[in-house]
Amino acid sequence: MSILITGGTGYIGSHTCVELLNSGYEIVVLDNLSNSRKDSLDRIKRITGKDIKFYHSDLLNKGDLHTIFSENNIDAVIHFAGLKAVGESVNVPLHYYENNITGTLNLLEVMEKFGVYRMVFSSSATVYGTQEKVPLSEDLPLQATNPYGRTKLMIEEILRDVTIANRNWSIALLRYFNPVGAHPSGTIGEDPNGIPNNLVPYISQVAIGKLSELKVYGNDYNTHDGTGVRDYIHVVDLASGHLKALEKIMRSTGINAYNLGTGRGYSVLEVIQTFEKVSGKLIPYKITRRRPGDIAISYADSSKAEKELNWSAQKNLLEMCADSWRWQIQNPNGYESKEPEYSSKLILN
Repeated sequence: MSILITGGTGYIGSHTCVELLNSGYEIVVLDNLSNSRKDSLDRIKRITGKDIKFYHSDLLNKGDLHTIFSENNIDAVIHFAGLKAVGESVNVPLHYYENNITGTLNLLEVMEKFGVYRMVFSSSATVYGTQEKVPLSEDLPLQATNPYGRTKLMIEEILRDVTIANRNWSIALLRYFNPVGAHPSGTIGEDPNGIPNNLVPYISQVAIGKLSELKVYGNDYNTHDGTGVRDYIHVVDLASGHLKALEKIMRSTGINAYNLGTGRGYSVLEVIQTFEKVSGKLIPYKITRRRPGDIAISYADSSKAEKELNWSAQKNLLEMCADSWRWQIQNPNGYESKEPEYSSKLILN
């Protein structure tokens, strides 16, 4: 069985490639490398011992999509490709709408032409917007609050429409919470461009000395320590969720949304303290103003995924931080690092 992975060299995509290959699937990767590096494919091969067919192209190039489907017997698509920075999406919304939505429309059109009707879509918990109720369940009204989130929401609606129009489609919408961690080997992980947007990569770069201190946005929320509480999920658990979703869509039709989270929230300060424990490093931080649009608490109700996909997150916050730190110390400059250049202790108990 051959699976096309769009955005397969990225953070979540690369970990999903590992899980697919280790489970016996053949994969074809499409990526424009705008926010990732081809080096990740060599790392995936090192972990799995298996080759990957790679196309350096873009979903906006419909001709290349025709070529990919003509040259490969694709059975299903896992669709990660898309721009993903919330702040950037506010500044250049048209770029996000064109890339994320038009690219998906091209992909769907070519899939239909070649009779491929099975897709796992990389959605996001951002489609819930600001909610008063936690945990967040799939039946809540959707209300994205930024262009990035709206592209995910619009694509979900497009996918619902194509499923109504053609009953052959089988689609899983996976709404991620906050992916963190790295492959336990330290071989692949998150490699952000510039200053990280996400908490754990920011912390790890402070721990290794690349950044001087962490900014904590607000300590006056109605939480147990005043800082925001989020549902962090290990990227390997997230990748395994894609395999379970793939198994589901291969034996059914229709469309379903699934939350992928741990069902537990951790505060910013709890994450900092846990990272200090596994790294043995003090994480300097500075409290600053809240960011507009941030909410106090967000965590998943993942019971639907547990019931229908037979999936649940297995790794705890200590493992998330330990694997993030292992990746950081073995790859201080991300995929530019060829060999570990930094040594420090890793505390696992």
